[in-house]
Amino acid sequence: MERVKQLRELVGTHRDLAFELVRIYLGLGLFAKGLYFVTHASDVTALLGRSTVPLSIDTMLIGHYVAMAHLCGGLMVAVGLVTRLAAAVQVPILLGAVFLVHMREGFFGTEQNLELAVLVLFLLGLTVVHGGGRLSVDAYLARKFELQSPEPTHA
Repeated sequence: MERVKQLRELVGTHRDLAFELVRIYLGLGLFAKGLYFVTHASDVTALLGRSTVPLSIDTMLIGHYVAMAHLCGGLMVAVGLVTRLAAAVQVPILLGAVFLVHMREGFFGTEQNLELAVLVLFLLGLTVVHGGGRLSVDAYLARKFELQSPEPTHA
């Protein structure tokens, strides 16, 4: 029981690190999905073909956008580089996945694609609002910039 108490205190004092781990995991998951989409382009086309709305844009073009956004954006979210923008670029993709592709499956389906897409969309929204955090490249560059900027002179 003492171990549980120590763990709760540790998490309580480092709450921001818990979000950092979620951000890193989210980014790596998006990167892995992008890698899958690059190596299995026909699966992306099949997913887009399941859309509830007929797509007027070429599905191959959308598939390339999705794959590259997940690859590049996922890696950027994982390392925390231009984190808010990298996460925001993912939001339209996940909105499409939720409302155009997986919505007709409903919640509690056997594959649970809708639940996962909604969860990822929620985590992306949190990342857009919260940003990269202290373990991100963004924070590192901000600290480095602060150290290099000259002190303002007062007249």
